[in-house]
Amino acid sequence: MPEITMYGTPTCKDCVIAKRVFDELGTEYEFRNMVDDQDATEIAIELNNGIRRIPVIQFPDGTILVEPSYDDLQTKITSF
Repeated sequence: MPEITMYGTPTCKDCVIAKRVFDELGTEYEFRNMVDDQDATEIAIELNNGIRRIPVIQFPDGTILVEPSYDDLQTKITSF
């Protein structure tokens, strides 16, 4: 089971970019579609201190990134 969880929607521009970074780096992740999953929506908002912005990406070390740039996400993933 992947240790990285991304909360987002299929049509979100930043979510599409994050998925591309994961795919390019061969990184496994779980995508939680907030369109069809109210629990995922609530978790994402809670992780982001009550603010509704996506994607929210949770890493195994407990850190999160919200709306990361391509470069920021790539740097985070390659630092494992």
